[in-house]
Amino acid sequence: MKAVTYDEYAPDDDYAKILKVRELDDPKPGPSEVVFSVKAAALNYNDIWGMRGKPIPVTLPHISGSDAAGDVLAVGEDVKGIKVGDRVVSHANMACRVCEACTSGREFDCTKRTIWGFQTGPLWGAFASVTHLPEVNVIKLPDSVSYEDAAAASMTLLTAWHMLVGRARITPGQTVLIMGGGSGVGSFGIQIAKLYNCDVIATASPDKLQKCIDLGADHAVDHRKEDWHKEVRKISKEIAHKKGTAPGIDISFDHIGQTHWNKQLQLLKYAATLVTCGATTGYDAMTDLRHIFFKGTNILGSTQGTRAELEQGLYWMGQRRLRSVIDSVHSFENAAEAHTKMLTGKGMFGKIILKPEG
Repeated sequence: MKAVTYDEYAPDDDYAKILKVRELDDPKPGPSEVVFSVKAAALNYNDIWGMRGKPIPVTLPHISGSDAAGDVLAVGEDVKGIKVGDRVVSHANMACRVCEACTSGREFDCTKRTIWGFQTGPLWGAFASVTHLPEVNVIKLPDSVSYEDAAAASMTLLTAWHMLVGRARITPGQTVLIMGGGSGVGSFGIQIAKLYNCDVIATASPDKLQKCIDLGADHAVDHRKEDWHKEVRKISKEIAHKKGTAPGIDISFDHIGQTHWNKQLQLLKYAATLVTCGATTGYDAMTDLRHIFFKGTNILGSTQGTRAELEQGLYWMGQRRLRSVIDSVHSFENAAEAHTKMLTGKGMFGKIILKPEG
C-alpha cells in the first residue's frame, strides 16, 4: 500500500521536510477487524498537532488521518455486519466499549478513548491507500453519499451533530448562533440547525458570509468586527419580534473560544445554552459570571460523539438534507501543501481531501 508517513516532528510546521510517501505492506484483518481501500481521506487539525509533536507526542513512525472512506477488501472471522465490497466510512472515536461510560451510551467520555490516526500507531491512520479498523469503527455508507463527502463528514458531522442534538438538545423554532460557520464543523452546524427548522445566524470572515447563506443560514455576520455582537443582537430582536418571543440566542455553537466567548454569553436568553467543542483562538477566556448565574445559562462541553449519532447524520446526508463542503482535493504527493493550506486557512471554505492518486 501507499501511505503518507513521517518519522520525526516538525515544530516549525515545515511539513515538506518530514512527510514522505512510502510503500508499506497491506494490513491483514484481525478477528474483529475490517480492511478497506481508502478512496478519500480528510484533513483535521489534529494532523497538525501530530506533526508538531504537541500537545500530545504521537507514536513514530506515524500515519495521520482520522477520516477515511472506501471499499471493504477483507474482514476478520468474527466480523458479522460488514462484508467485502461494502462502501464504508471511519468512526474515529476508539473507545473500550466495556466501561461504565461506554455501556451507558457515552463512548465519548471513555477514559481509554483515543482518536484513530492521531493517538494510534505506529503507522496506523487514514492517509494510506489501504487501512484497517475494528468493525465497530466502520459504518456503511448510503448509496447516494460519495467517498469524498463521507470522508469530509466523518469527524465534523459527528462533532456538530453531537453538539446540537446530543448535548444542546436543539428543538424546532429556536434561534441558533453558529460561530465560525465557514469551518467544517460550522458548515454542518448551520445545516443541522436548519434541519430542525431553527432561525440561524452564522458568523464568519467577510469572504465566507455569502457561502454561509448559501448553506442555509438566515443571516451572516462578520465576526472580525469589534462590534459583531451588536449586529447579532439586532438580528435576534427582529427574529423575536416576528415570533412574539423574548429576544436573544437560544443556542450558541462555539469552537472559536477566547476572543468571542464573553460576547456570546451576553447574547444568550435566560436559560439558554452555549455548547463548545474547541478553542481555536485560545482557551484562556474571560467570563463574566453574571451572564451565567443570573440568566441560568447552560455551559456544555462537547467532544466527538457516538457511532449512532454519526449514523443519524449520514442518514440525512443520504436523504440529501445535509451535505459536505469540500474546499479542495489533493494527492498524497501534495500532502505538505494541503496541510499548509489548512494551517493558514487562507481562502479556505470547507474540508480538504487527500486521495492516494491525484
